[in-house]
Amino acid sequence: MPILEGQGVNKYFGGLAAVSHVDFHVDQGEILGLIGPNGAGKTTLFNLISAALPISSGEIRFKGQKLNGLKPHQICQMGVSRTFQETKVFANMPVFQNVLVGAFFGSPNHVSGADAAREASQALEFVGLSAMSATPIKDLTLANQKRVEVARALATKPELLLLDELMAGLNPAEVSEAMELVTKIRDTGITIFMVEHVMKAIMGICERIMVLHHGEKIAEGTPHEVVANETVIEIYLGEEAHAGS
Repeated sequence: MPILEGQGVNKYFGGLAAVSHVDFHVDQGEILGLIGPNGAGKTTLFNLISAALPISSGEIRFKGQKLNGLKPHQICQMGVSRTFQETKVFANMPVFQNVLVGAFFGSPNHVSGADAAREASQALEFVGLSAMSATPIKDLTLANQKRVEVARALATKPELLLLDELMAGLNPAEVSEAMELVTKIRDTGITIFMVEHVMKAIMGICERIMVLHHGEKIAEGTPHEVVANETVIEIYLGEEAHAGS
């Protein structure tokens, strides 16, 4: 059953269609991968879902409720959280305070300091960073900064998590650890929609993959169906798959 649906989704920047007539759905409990060349519209689609950008036309629904016209904090409080392609963290603040922001931000109701602190602690423990809670985030590796961002998103108590290139810039060992973390998140009941270029991750943990090119959906199916698609091979996998990134 779909938890997120989009019908005829369009986003124009002037005369340029960054997302063009895209229909999509994310099923409850799945890990859906979103791939495509740079500039294909992947992050733009995430920005439309999370209301970082207004949709030009079409409709996006979360659990049957229309998201068009809502503010980012309203969508987050409904149960949709995200990470970003380039980590957006408070560099001079300790890890714990970065995650605490999510715990306060994610609820439509008043949250006590004690409850928020508990949520933040649980999220940090979940991603394996409890021991670094007092460390300024600027002193962390990129992989751990990304984990902090995941913890902050989890502290909002999402039902759907949008992950935008979580594996980018990570070494092979870190990619494997990130794959385990994503699967672990899904196993708690959180649905995952992830943009990723690392084909090892896409093939290893996604049940289904959607492919964008020039803002249009050109393919969708299981990982094996998508990697066998001649159009996908021609425009994307031929240059990306062999590199593994």
